[in-house]
Amino acid sequence: LRSPPLPRSPNGRGAGARGLPMAVAAVVPLHTGAGRTSSAASTASAASLPFRFLALPLLLAAAVLLLEGCSEDGPSVENEITTPKVTTEAPTTSSGTVFADRAGSFLVIGDWGWDAEVHGEIKSTACQQAIADAMHKSMEYLGDVKFVINVGDSFYPDGVANKSDPQWETKWRQIYSETLRSVPWYSVYGNHDLHHDPCICTDDIAECAQVNPDTSNLDYFFMPNTSYFVEHADLGLEVIALDMNDLWASHTCMWTPCPEKCAANLKNRTKAAFDFFYERVAESEAENLLVFSHYPTDYFWGFPQFLDELRNASSHHIEYFGGHRHNVDQRSTTSTSPNNNWLVGGGGGWGCEGYGEEQGFVVGEIGTDGNVTTYPVLVDFDICCTHKKE
Repeated sequence: LRSPPLPRSPNGRGAGARGLPMAVAAVVPLHTGAGRTSSAASTASAASLPFRFLALPLLLAAAVLLLEGCSEDGPSVENEITTPKVTTEAPTTSSGTVFADRAGSFLVIGDWGWDAEVHGEIKSTACQQAIADAMHKSMEYLGDVKFVINVGDSFYPDGVANKSDPQWETKWRQIYSETLRSVPWYSVYGNHDLHHDPCICTDDIAECAQVNPDTSNLDYFFMPNTSYFVEHADLGLEVIALDMNDLWASHTCMWTPCPEKCAANLKNRTKAAFDFFYERVAESEAENLLVFSHYPTDYFWGFPQFLDELRNASSHHIEYFGGHRHNVDQRSTTSTSPNNNWLVGGGGGWGCEGYGEEQGFVVGEIGTDGNVTTYPVLVDFDICCTHKKE
């Protein structure tokens, strides 16, 4: 394990957010067409315990790789658990975190719902469990995690059929600790999540198996609609969730019972998501916007307006998160500088990319000065995959 200096990404705007209170207020005006608005408060503060952060350097490069989100490896049922070794970013303060004076923090993960029958190179739950354990340790260490951002592909290979589906228990509740599930998981659908979910064949959002508009119901993800926003005024930020699954429609709808309806729904929902994003950027008064969908920025090469808006730092600082490709890095995505973005698809649910060995999640810290800084927390690659990067 190595401990070089933290490769910091000073991502925030740094003005107008001093003295923010620590409580979370999740006020959720739903996406246009949902027809309802809910508001609730959900807080959790885990007890702090010693957890020494060790660093992996962020590898910065300009290359943009357009890689497929899943391989077609055959099924396997191996399930041997190994003991995880965790590597994380190094601390920069005496308290062991980026900000000594912090308003709150959050975690980001994607592509994690490993399945014993159908999966890629990852051959057991060991990788997903190691990442879940590292998330738990980070949450306890930080002591002020307000929410988890989940970019989808939560249930490989085909999603859940309803809220009684046993995969909620076996792939989520039994893997991620009660502490981790004591805060809202802001989520979107990934392409795999839609295969057998009734959401793909209906216009009625209430029929969607993952949709849950109740912030107090922590037995499921928080997802009031396929696209939505959550305002955390006390943290000086807004979370914007976008359903962009039309980007992978040809690889998704073939696995559903309604290919034509699937294609129409994905097209309409993605168009609505773009419009919704532009609307929130124009109307939001938040200093920081945390934007996420299932897809990394390099998948939006055909949508230059969207990429330009992700780069626009004139009114907000924007942190963008996407998954689908199975690694945790910034070198494979399209830059959104002077703002920031991450690929967070290395959640241990399917496989590993040939170009990288980074499996884990991302931590975001919110300073009381309004700055947001993000960094990866990575597990031992050998727990997850056997190949070495190309």
